[in-house]
Amino acid sequence: MLAEALEHLVRGVVDNPDDVSVRDKQLRSGSILEVRVHPDDLGKVIGRAGRTATAFRTVVSALAGRGGARVDFVDVDRRR
Repeated sequence: MLAEALEHLVRGVVDNPDDVSVRDKQLRSGSILEVRVHPDDLGKVIGRAGRTATAFRTVVSALAGRGGARVDFVDVDRRR
């Protein structure tokens, strides 16, 4: 549910919504949501001084509740 909600939010911000993917990884320390976007949209997702990324993290943490979830904007050059 969190991954779908975050993907919906990110798709509304970017110019290439078809290139947005959110992957939910379950680790011992909790859930990590990896967001991948088109390289041209990375700046839009992060925002000026990281404000947009912080807003995404705030919304996801509110939706996650006590379990919590971490949002990671993955560099497109990193391997999947």
